[in-house]
Amino acid sequence: MQSQTLKVVRIGNSRGVRLPAPLLSHYRIGHAVIAEHTAEGILLRPKHDGRLSWDDTFRATGTEQRKRGDEFADMDATNGDGLASLER
Repeated sequence: MQSQTLKVVRIGNSRGVRLPAPLLSHYRIGHAVIAEHTAEGILLRPKHDGRLSWDDTFRATGTEQRKRGDEFADMDATNGDGLASLER
């Protein structure tokens, strides 16, 4: 991403910077950010609440099943549901 100049605005008795929606979306920033003081300046990073996204959950589930060696464990249940005998 290219650098942007953001305006510092008054918010109550404080000052703040408004982050554009595409920037928030790109870095998955929700309701909070973590601000760190670094040698280069201030680093803002998203504060994640520990929940996985749908994609992460799907990947984690597949990984766990492969670790146990049963990535096709659900196949037996679908074979016995009787749908294979229905006419198409």
